[in-house]
Amino acid sequence: MNRFVLRSVKQCLVNGQRYYGSGGGGGGLVYGSSVVGRSVHLSGQRNGVMFGGFEWRRMMSSAPASMEKAPSEKKEQEKEETKGKDIVASSYWGISRPTITREDGTVWPWNCFMPWETYKADVSIDLKKHHVPKNFLDNLAYRTVKLLRIPVDLFFQRRYGCHAMMLETVAAVPGMVGGMLLHLKSLRKFQQSGGWIKALLEEAENERMHLMTIVELVKPKWYERLLVLAVQGVFFNGFFVLYLSSPKLAHRFVGYLEEEAVFSYTEYLESIESGETENVPAPAIAIDYWRLPKDARLKDVITVIRADEAHHRDINHFASVSITHLFHFPYAHFLLLIVSV
Repeated sequence: MNRFVLRSVKQCLVNGQRYYGSGGGGGGLVYGSSVVGRSVHLSGQRNGVMFGGFEWRRMMSSAPASMEKAPSEKKEQEKEETKGKDIVASSYWGISRPTITREDGTVWPWNCFMPWETYKADVSIDLKKHHVPKNFLDNLAYRTVKLLRIPVDLFFQRRYGCHAMMLETVAAVPGMVGGMLLHLKSLRKFQQSGGWIKALLEEAENERMHLMTIVELVKPKWYERLLVLAVQGVFFNGFFVLYLSSPKLAHRFVGYLEEEAVFSYTEYLESIESGETENVPAPAIAIDYWRLPKDARLKDVITVIRADEAHHRDINHFASVSITHLFHFPYAHFLLLIVSV
């Protein structure tokens, strides 16, 4: 047995020297013999037969010999892989987004809303409608809104565009909070929402589109952006706690907030009509979202936004008497305790 092993090692050394040649000197001899010896050890069946360069390449590959491909095949495979990566980068799992066009055949340029989500605003709505406070909660909501308007008017004064920007960053919060909590209630109680979840989320989305339009007209300064962050953070958490404790009060508060929004946009329109504010062309996003004429101006945009706010006013005043309390008071107090901690 020992003689067989020694004979095999000797044959490996001879074959290694013969294959790699003497040009590499002693180092080449040791390197070649060690490689071929490893080949004999791994294969276990060739017993010192010279394998050649292909066998060395196959040994260094993680794939079996049957899976080795010619260089041309490798290049084609790399091209296919690169092509697949490009598809994934521009779509989801190779599924490309279909091309959406307008009625005139031009490509739809917006991703934030689709053509079937656009509409014509009902500008014939009663703008002077006001809900007279009838009880303690109504008076609390009404007086709170009036109190909050004072510092806003002092800060923005007659900068109606910046005032509208701040108003929309706040007005888009209640619909999202209410829709989220009603959604959780529907899941928790296995009950239908009566359409209120969709209505409130659509209200939040509509307010957000108001903001996207106003931002195209007004370039907020850095301190106004900082103010938006602070106000939104405080308002979101405060309204969340308010909705947990009393959805009736929360919706009444939003109803009065929308009444003030109608009043603010009326002042904005008056400044445009008087020439104090330039009646610039309407942004493209507003023309597509409200289906306005191509030659629409700022006055047309503010008119449809004011009509939207009037609709939100009526919806929230109606929701104040239609949506029941989300939680019983003991449960609400328990949640308030958790939030405060």
